[in-house]
Amino acid sequence: MTTQLHIDFVSDVSCPWCAIGLASLEAALQKLAPEIGAELCFQPFELNPDMPPEGQDAYEHLNQKYGSTREQQAQMRETIRARGAGVGFEFAPAGRSRIYNTLDAHRLLHWAALEDPAKQRALKKALLKACHTDGENPSDHAVLLRLAVEAGLDPRRAREILESREFAAETRARERFYTTAGIHSVPAVIIDNKHLISGGQPVEVFERALRQIALA
Repeated sequence: MTTQLHIDFVSDVSCPWCAIGLASLEAALQKLAPEIGAELCFQPFELNPDMPPEGQDAYEHLNQKYGSTREQQAQMRETIRARGAGVGFEFAPAGRSRIYNTLDAHRLLHWAALEDPAKQRALKKALLKACHTDGENPSDHAVLLRLAVEAGLDPRRAREILESREFAAETRARERFYTTAGIHSVPAVIIDNKHLISGGQPVEVFERALRQIALA
């Protein structure tokens, strides 16, 4: 008999550790199947909600936000690249040239969840790949529309959403819900609405925690 867990994966598509965390979580779930299964829902979190449409140079942004030097950023990129490779996620060696606003990506993800959770998952993974592997702009409507279609979503409806402010209020309300609950960094993995695993943890950490929760 399979023990079924509900997992809310709170994250931003611009967050490299979220890409690592998701790949690690999926690998852990594969190891635990079929004894333990999960309903996986992606929840919004904007690391840079005030980012302008044109984005910002990545070095400049990280330097302003964290005070990191070019050398420190290069070292972190290598750490992230190696961690990603270990769980099958490929990061562009040079990292991202710019950081962009992600509200429209989250609006599409909100809609995708209403349509089909499997399609939301496909869209989330496509967005992470576009942003961190392919160096694409996750606020570009042409990119977002293409990824929505690749995830099996209706292109006409996706275009309608992108050309409007539909689901913006709902997305921001979900973000406030999680920040009010104390989530201020991502990824935040919430199991059955009561257990929190923070950060892009290794596969073994997710596997052990999920097993403990399922058997509790």
